[in-house]
Amino acid sequence: MESTRVDRWLWAVRLTKTRPDAAAACRGGHVRVNDKPAKPATTVSPGDEVRARVGDRTRIIEVVRVIQKRVGAADAATCFIDRTPAPPPEAAIPVARRERGAGRPTKRERRVLDKFRFGQ
Repeated sequence: MESTRVDRWLWAVRLTKTRPDAAAACRGGHVRVNDKPAKPATTVSPGDEVRARVGDRTRIIEVVRVIQKRVGAADAATCFIDRTPAPPPEAAIPVARRERGAGRPTKRERRVLDKFRFGQ
């Protein structure tokens, strides 16, 4: 087995929960194989680069081994190399939050919030 469908491979290596989800991602233009848009039936083979938008992240995956059946997570991790860059660090600025349903702030709480916001 040297190649398989990209939707089947994405499902087998556990990048998507179901195969129909993988096929829908392909049809929606969220999957690219070697920088070309991929249909669900596009074949992948070892050495190919797959870019898939999963959730809110774009994963860059290099195919190491082709599988067609869904396997355990430990085995699935050996089938690809994740080349996704690390996400940028979040801003270190703290955000003032109030509990939901706490109502309007009192005069004292408003002063504390203003002092926090405007740094006085």
